[in-house]
Amino acid sequence: MIPNRKSFAVGVVMRGLLLAVSLPGIAQAQAVGAPAKAIDGLNAKLLMTMKQAQSLGVQGRYQALAPTLSKTYDIATMTRMAVGPTWNTLQPQQKAALTDAFSRMMIATYAKRFDGFSGETFRITEITDRAADKMVKTQIIQSNGKPVPINYLMRKSGPEWRVVDVYLDGTISELASRRAEFTSILKSGGPNALIASLRKQGDRLLSGG
Repeated sequence: MIPNRKSFAVGVVMRGLLLAVSLPGIAQAQAVGAPAKAIDGLNAKLLMTMKQAQSLGVQGRYQALAPTLSKTYDIATMTRMAVGPTWNTLQPQQKAALTDAFSRMMIATYAKRFDGFSGETFRITEITDRAADKMVKTQIIQSNGKPVPINYLMRKSGPEWRVVDVYLDGTISELASRRAEFTSILKSGGPNALIASLRKQGDRLLSGG
């Protein structure tokens, strides 16, 4: 899911996720709860892909990660929230095209960034309530011991808990950043311009650009 300050955090996430998961201070029932299990499953897949990153290449990493990311993230909700009020004015085919393009771009971002491992570890530090949602707070422990916070806002969708936002450095909302970007494109070119922009971003990432 990145310019300036965010690129470092995303690079750390994609290069360093999950050698071991520890849950200090969290009750056992909470530790094995659905939100933690979802993030645990995501990171297990990321670790597996990371270990094969060079042999898979960016296209192979995309194919490996797409099913798990699509299951863990509520991409339809994230797309709607990122587009904002304009979403209600769109035609069904435009909504579908935006969701597909956003999904492809997001997964391609993971595939592009998640390209190696240098000894970092990942741990869940806390799970807190945020109204009906859950915030799963995690840290990426770099090889030099420095922790980088990354928090997942999760919402129940049917029987599943799914990610609806990611907070890089613990505070930078990825969805808020995307909304600012999307709003600018929508104002200047409308929904078709946004669809084209997202598709172009996905193409660039998957081509190695």
